[in-house]
Amino acid sequence: MGTVIVVASGKGGTGKTSLTGGIASCLAASGFKTLCLDTDVGLRNLDLSLGLSDRVVMDFTDVISARSTLSEAAVSHPLISGLYLLTAPIVYRPEDFTPDRMSALIAQIKDSFDYCLIDSPAGIGSGFKAASRFADRAIVVTTTDSSSLRDAQRTVIELGDFGLSSIHLVVNRIRPKLLKRMHTTIDDAMDAAGLPLLGVVPEDEGVILSACRGEPLILHSRKGAAIAYHNISRRLRGERVPLMKLR
Repeated sequence: MGTVIVVASGKGGTGKTSLTGGIASCLAASGFKTLCLDTDVGLRNLDLSLGLSDRVVMDFTDVISARSTLSEAAVSHPLISGLYLLTAPIVYRPEDFTPDRMSALIAQIKDSFDYCLIDSPAGIGSGFKAASRFADRAIVVTTTDSSSLRDAQRTVIELGDFGLSSIHLVVNRIRPKLLKRMHTTIDDAMDAAGLPLLGVVPEDEGVILSACRGEPLILHSRKGAAIAYHNISRRLRGERVPLMKLR
């Protein structure tokens, strides 16, 4: 039985989608059959981040509506064995997001994959709730700015309403020099969100460049954010990994 992890953020611009793709790529590269599930209806871009936009034909509503099977709709990555994407539809239809239908979809996914990382829509609207309701664990992504931390607090409250007991924080897009000027620490971010820390990720131009190439960052980099993604994926599997030093 696989593990479903929802990746959420209270606001846009935290780098949530890149983080989701990065962690999933690392899990797959470590031998775990991993599905990225994009639930950001109408604003999906995980396919672009993974370089799979030209391969996407169906979305998860095709599986929900029995127009296709999960194996038919999930797109395999040509460069990372074991990495798959099931994308969101372009048009939102409320009937596709009923609890029964989403529960059935997640059950199929858990039977077929070791891990499923759900790229949830930013905010705490209906898309976020549909994505989070049946998850086993949650990652809340924030940056160090005050508005992002405040929104992360609200996200944590909403996730708690679903009974999720395993919720962890990732502080993303960290710029150490700016952090010093702000007199802010990672501990401050943890205290503000009220969550244990799963990982820290430095700001890395390689993330943008890899997205432009349409290929996962870990294929081209062994530093910065790529190392952070690997560390986070190892912690998700229960390994004890020291936090990377940010300079």
